[in-house]
Amino acid sequence: MGCVLSSPRRSRRTPGYEEPTVLASQTSFTVNEVEALYELYKKLSYSIFKDGLIHKEFRLALFRTSKGANLFADRVFDLFDLKRNGVIEFGEFVRSLSIFHPKAPESDKTAFAFKLYDLRGTGYIEKEELREMVVALLDESDLCLSDSAVEEIVDNTFSQADSNGDDRIDPKEWEEFVKKNPASLRNMSLP
Repeated sequence: MGCVLSSPRRSRRTPGYEEPTVLASQTSFTVNEVEALYELYKKLSYSIFKDGLIHKEFRLALFRTSKGANLFADRVFDLFDLKRNGVIEFGEFVRSLSIFHPKAPESDKTAFAFKLYDLRGTGYIEKEELREMVVALLDESDLCLSDSAVEEIVDNTFSQADSNGDDRIDPKEWEEFVKKNPASLRNMSLP
């Protein structure tokens, strides 16, 4: 008499998959939100390469642009790539997106925004970094401002944030700037 061994049916998971209950316990998301994010992640991770990982080319899917290099998209990718291995796995995706959850602490949002602008990772935001990011954000939004208007934004930000006058903004100065200008974090929460 023949015997048929059946293995439990396994759903195919992407590389770096982590259980929603674990991710929910470590982030601001609920289990249901993590499960919904997994569906989004699968769409993004299979949109360019069919390997279940988000590569830097994700900007084509996420930002719907083929303009080539995009400082903002590249910077977000770099901050989401927590393992620094050139791809974003599901766990990294959820942990990073948690910063944008409405219930995420404002201090986490402030720190993430600081890292976003600290392009060279020096622990300070310098005028050139701010200028580069402002131009990239305007470009991403298809807004065009004159060079003098961009300079005015940069100079105004520095006059408010650089309280010790050393031509760079440190994390404490950034924190104080954000407290006085809460609109600077308005894009740090997803609906």
